[in-house]
Amino acid sequence: MKKRVLSLLVDNTSGVLSRVSGLFSRRGYNIDSLTVGETADPRYSRMTVVVSGDERILDQITKQLRKLIDVVDIKILEEGTSVSRELVLVKIRVDADERQQVITLVNVFRGNIIDVGTDSLIVELTGQQSKLGAFLQLLEGHEILELARTGITGLSRGSDDIRYL
Repeated sequence: MKKRVLSLLVDNTSGVLSRVSGLFSRRGYNIDSLTVGETADPRYSRMTVVVSGDERILDQITKQLRKLIDVVDIKILEEGTSVSRELVLVKIRVDADERQQVITLVNVFRGNIIDVGTDSLIVELTGQQSKLGAFLQLLEGHEILELARTGITGLSRGSDDIRYL
């Protein structure tokens, strides 16, 4: 199964997210991750949708999305020609003996400790999914109390394919 990252420029109106996600659910397709945010122009939002499937299914998803009236533009974010990142927040149980070890690990991954409690730390880390996965794998000896991931968000590199409206 292949993974495809789609960057959708959509009208910033109520119901757009429902219509886009409804397209997936009606056809039985799964969304691996979805992020949405307003662009520099408040009339539009950018959705980054990550989907998996064979080539036929991925092409069908892209074609169906193009038909939605709220979708202004679609870009396929290919590795190498785009930049993508994900944010993870992790609350880790640490005692006094483990605290320095976790802080060192966070620093190696260029993360930030954004909250310190008597028995826990909250770590913020951004990067590619492989970086976040490696960090979480190294935390296996520690108890993860809570974990939140944003999903991928991304943009194509350069200014050649910018759509000005």
